[in-house]
Amino acid sequence: METLRNLLKFAVSMSASDVHIKCNKPAMLRIAGELYPAQEVLLTPEQVEEIIQRIVPENLKPALSRHKEVDCSYMEDGVGRFRVNVYTHSGARAVVMRHVKTVIPTFAELHIPEQLRQLVLVERGIIFICGATGSGKSTTMAAMIEHVNQTEAVHIVTLEDPIEYQFEEKKASISQREIGLDTLSFRRALTQVLRQDPDVIVIGEMRDAPSFMAALQAAETGHLVITTLHATSAHMAIPRVLDFFSHEEREQIRRQLALTLHASIAQRLIPSIGGGVVPALEVMLNTPLIRKMIEENKVEKLAAAIEAGTEEGMNTFNQAIFKLIKEDGLITEEAGLAKASNPEQLKMNLEGIFLNEGKKILSN
Repeated sequence: METLRNLLKFAVSMSASDVHIKCNKPAMLRIAGELYPAQEVLLTPEQVEEIIQRIVPENLKPALSRHKEVDCSYMEDGVGRFRVNVYTHSGARAVVMRHVKTVIPTFAELHIPEQLRQLVLVERGIIFICGATGSGKSTTMAAMIEHVNQTEAVHIVTLEDPIEYQFEEKKASISQREIGLDTLSFRRALTQVLRQDPDVIVIGEMRDAPSFMAALQAAETGHLVITTLHATSAHMAIPRVLDFFSHEEREQIRRQLALTLHASIAQRLIPSIGGGVVPALEVMLNTPLIRKMIEENKVEKLAAAIEAGTEEGMNTFNQAIFKLIKEDGLITEEAGLAKASNPEQLKMNLEGIFLNEGKKILSN
């Protein structure tokens, strides 16, 4: 189908991250965070349905009819691989296609802090990669997995819905399993994964209590678990996970999490001076102080502990953004302030005024 092929080729040539397809609308491209029309021609309902029939695998079409939405992946030869979501709005079907780059970027190319190299070279624990939809979580996770692949002779099992980046085995053995294609469900895949002799388990998205319990069991039995989570900051991963459970269960889960957590990383994308975007990363490590706060349910003080823990390798969003502006010169002050957790504090820091609010809060 030339309409789809030409659209995707144009999207890739424009470095678009996403393609939006709706009935009676022009196709839209997301470029550097903003949406632009790809063409003036409106897509007819027949054209949209033809696109959907082409990109959705036969085995997922019954699920699309039942649930009115479905996730899948699509490969256009000579163009690239795309993560696809087909959904229904106002009685009509629509499509969002995210371009998945075939070359997995390195930490240096992504401007990701070097400490992440060491974070993934541990034998056990849970690493959360947090952020909003479209914040680059999957790309950062892919870079982390590729680093393990290049350096460790281990077995990595990924559970993805759908598979995004495809890895070429180097030092590691990698088994990539797509939900709906290689296994019937996340729940079934998670119950079986420990029988597949994994060292590293990658869960595409932490979405409910059963997936977290499976991750917890894996971490407790000596495996490294890497997963993404919809949370706005590194410390908010803790209450986000606890929300999966009833009030009666949360005390026990919180104590187990305090023992198994290795790190929580949150990410925000900021427009770069040189074009494109760069990530600002907030990093929370499970230091003795962080562990104690989680055990004692002092989650409200975790942000202060991160701010005060720079010598231990932690940093807040404000600290990460300050570095991107002042030390790296990658973003403007205006762009940084727009993404800061505390713009007023960052503005003071940029003027040379530093008040260690974290230590002040911890001392109270």
